[in-house]
Amino acid sequence: MKNKYIGSAFDDFLAEENLTEEVEAGAIKKIIAYQLQDAIKKEHLTKTALAAQLYTSRAAVNRLLDPENESITLLTLKRAATVLGKKLRLELV
Repeated sequence: MKNKYIGSAFDDFLAEENLTEEVEAGAIKKIIAYQLQDAIKKEHLTKTALAAQLYTSRAAVNRLLDPENESITLLTLKRAATVLGKKLRLELV
């Protein structure tokens, strides 16, 4: 039996399996989480200090920085970016 996916593009496979949006959302969250972690490191902030500046709990900061947690709101991302001296930019392409 020949594998129908051999030689095809990964994007085609994701589309056929209806996984494109899920995979892209996960990738975006991972990138944002790593960018936030990098900014926190550069600012020499602890999670506790960031939580205090965001007026939230350390558990909420842990969720924000968790690359697997895709349920973060835009408001939370905006507030974190502002505290870290960054701007949140979203665009539809």
